[in-house]
Amino acid sequence: MKFPVRLFLILGLASFIIVISTIQPAAEYLLGSEYEVRVINGFKDNSSLPLVIWCSSEDADLGGRALQEHDDFSWKMKTNLWNCNHMKCTMKWDQTRKSFEAFKVSRDTYRCGPLKRCFWMVTENGFYFSNDEVNWNKDFSW
Repeated sequence: MKFPVRLFLILGLASFIIVISTIQPAAEYLLGSEYEVRVINGFKDNSSLPLVIWCSSEDADLGGRALQEHDDFSWKMKTNLWNCNHMKCTMKWDQTRKSFEAFKVSRDTYRCGPLKRCFWMVTENGFYFSNDEVNWNKDFSW
């Protein structure tokens, strides 16, 4: 091969690699990624009154559960261009209700970290998010 052709091929390959690396999140969105989503009952003492959770999306209804202390409700979320990319949950504690998006691809693609783990802990004080179950950040109150 002549030098200009080799240079053209090398530059083309380098450009391709740069473009692919910058659109990696978009590619994951189009091709799909699987996320682990988990909602944990973090109440200190609600043994007489469980925390009730019901989760659904446009594509799926995961149903409801009554969570006792430290119980959890978990599922896998597969994202792609053609399927629903969010899951909404409604929590009920005594007479208080709160709905929230347990998974939203536009918000959680980066927030759930490289291991694609999205954890929620619901306590008397509010809703906390973590991607490692060690560092919890309060997202909102009841």
